[in-house]
Amino acid sequence: MAAELTAHQLIAEHRPTLDQTLEAIRTRAYWSPHPEHPKAYGENGSLGMAEGKAAFDALLGTRLDLGQPGTDDWVGGEASPYGIELGVTYPHPDVDVLLPAMRAGQRAWRDAGAEIRAVVCLEILKRISARTHEFAHAVMHTSGQAFMMAFQAGGPHAQDRGLEAVAYAYAEQVRTPDSAEWTKPQGKRDPLALNKQFTPVPRGIALLIGCNTFPTWNGYPGLFASLATGNAVLVKPHPRAVLPLALTVQVAREVLAEASFDPNLVALAAERPSEGIAKTLATRPEIRIIDYTGSTAFGDWLEANARQAQVYTEKAGVNTVIVESTDNYKGMLSNLAFSLSLYSGQMCTTPQNLLIPRDGISTEEGPRSYDEVVADLAKAVGGLLGDDARANGLLGALVNPDVKTRLEAAAGLGEVALASREVANPEFPGAVVRTPVIVKLDGAKPDDEAAYMSECFGPVSFAVAVDSAADAVELLRRTVRDKGAMTVGAYTTSDEVTRAVEEACLEECAQLSLNLTGGVYVNQTAAFSDFHGSGGNPAANAALCDSAFVANRFRVVEVRRQA
Repeated sequence: MAAELTAHQLIAEHRPTLDQTLEAIRTRAYWSPHPEHPKAYGENGSLGMAEGKAAFDALLGTRLDLGQPGTDDWVGGEASPYGIELGVTYPHPDVDVLLPAMRAGQRAWRDAGAEIRAVVCLEILKRISARTHEFAHAVMHTSGQAFMMAFQAGGPHAQDRGLEAVAYAYAEQVRTPDSAEWTKPQGKRDPLALNKQFTPVPRGIALLIGCNTFPTWNGYPGLFASLATGNAVLVKPHPRAVLPLALTVQVAREVLAEASFDPNLVALAAERPSEGIAKTLATRPEIRIIDYTGSTAFGDWLEANARQAQVYTEKAGVNTVIVESTDNYKGMLSNLAFSLSLYSGQMCTTPQNLLIPRDGISTEEGPRSYDEVVADLAKAVGGLLGDDARANGLLGALVNPDVKTRLEAAAGLGEVALASREVANPEFPGAVVRTPVIVKLDGAKPDDEAAYMSECFGPVSFAVAVDSAADAVELLRRTVRDKGAMTVGAYTTSDEVTRAVEEACLEECAQLSLNLTGGVYVNQTAAFSDFHGSGGNPAANAALCDSAFVANRFRVVEVRRQA
C-alpha cells in the first residue's frame, strides 16, 4: 500500500519550489528545476537512460489499467512513426458513469485550498520528472520527434510549462484574501459590520484534448491550470499519441490517492478508431473548460458549439519571417536553417513564409540578391542535414502520411530552391524521414498567394519575393490578421524597419523575435519567461502561460455574515 502524503509533508517539500516559480514569472529571468541533460537522471529515485528505456519497453503490448470507473472496453492501436507497434491498450469510458464519479471528488479538492492543490500538483510533476527517460520514449514513439527533442520538449520543458501554469493559478487564486472584516462608519450610529469569506470555486470538469505532435508540452499547461484551480480533468488524448498522457494520468491518480483525494479527479478518455469522442464530450453539460491544440477546423467547431464551456484553443497559423538586412549573414542563415529543419517543421512555431525583397538585402559582406539569399539558405539547410546521422537527430520522423502528402505536393507550387530528400534511419527502417523543401514564390502573383497564405504543416517553406520592406511589413500584418501566427521573426539593421515590424506585431498581437543568429530559435520558447502564442490573433485564443489562461478556470464566491 502506498504511503500517505500529508499536507505538512507536501508543503515542506514543494513550497520552496512554488515560491521560486512565482519569482521567476515575476522577473521573467531564466530558471528551471528540471534538468535538460539526459545524464542528470538516474539518482535519487529517478530513472536513468537504461532504466527509462526498459520501463518503456515493458509497457509495450500491455494493458494500462488505471482503475478508473466506467470502463466498458479496452482500446489501442498506436503505431510509432518509427515503424513499431506499441500494442498498449487503454480504458474506454462509459461517460455516463465516469463523469459523475469525477464530480464526486471536487468538493474536497475545492475545500483543500489553493496552496494544497498547488503542492499536490508539484508532487505529480516531481514524479513525472523522475520518469523523464520513460516519458521521452513514449513521446518519441507517438510524435515522431527524435529522441533528444522528445526528451527535452516532452520532458523538462513540458514539466516547466506545467509548473508555470500551477504558479499562475496559485497567484490568481490568492490575489483575493480568504476573509475580510468589513466595517462602514455610520456617523453617530453604530458602524455597519460584516464578516466576509471568499472562496475560489472550480467551474466543473475540464476536458483536455491532446495533440499528436507535442502531447505533454501542449497538454500540461491546461491540465495543471485546471487541476490547480480546483477542477477535475478528463484527458482525451490524440488517438495516435495516447501513451504519454495516459502515463501522466496514471501518476496523477497515484498522487491524488496518496494525498487522500479522490483519484477520479483525473481520468483518461481513450477512444475507438474514428469514434470522435471529443465532439461528444465537448458538448456535455458537465464539461465546463476545454483545452485544445490542433487543426483550425475543429478549434473553430469547439468555439462555436461548446457554448457551456470556457474554451482555450491553439490552432493553426502562418508563421512569417522578414529578411530585410543583417550584420551577421552566416549566423542568420544558420539560425534559419535550424529553425526550418527542427522536427521536420512539425511545430506550430516553425517559420513558413520568408519575405525577402526582390531587389535583395544588405549584409556585412555586401549586397545579396533575392536569388542569392534563397540559394544560400538552401545551401545552409543542405549542409546542416548533409550527414544522415545528424539529419535523423534533427528531423525525427514525419508524424503521419498527411505531412508527406503536403511535402510532395509543395514541390509543384513554384520553383524549387531546395528539393526534399529521403533520409534512411538504420535504427528504425520503418521511419519516414524527409528533409525540408524550399519553394520560391512571388508575392505579387495571386496564384502564389493561395499557397503562401495557407498553413502547410510540415517541412515546407516558401521564399516569397516582395517589392520592398514596406510591402513585407504590410504582408506580414495581413497574414497575422487573416490567418494568425504563433511566431514572427525579422532580420533587419534598419531602425525604421524594426519600428515598423514591432508596430505591426503590437497591433496584430503576435510574438516577435528580432535578429536571432545564435543558439535561440524563433520556434522555441522558454517557460517562466516567454509567452507561447498571444491569444490575440486567429492562431490561438490563449497564451501559454499568462493570467488570462488560468483566471477564468475558477470564480470567487463570497459569503457575508453579520458581524
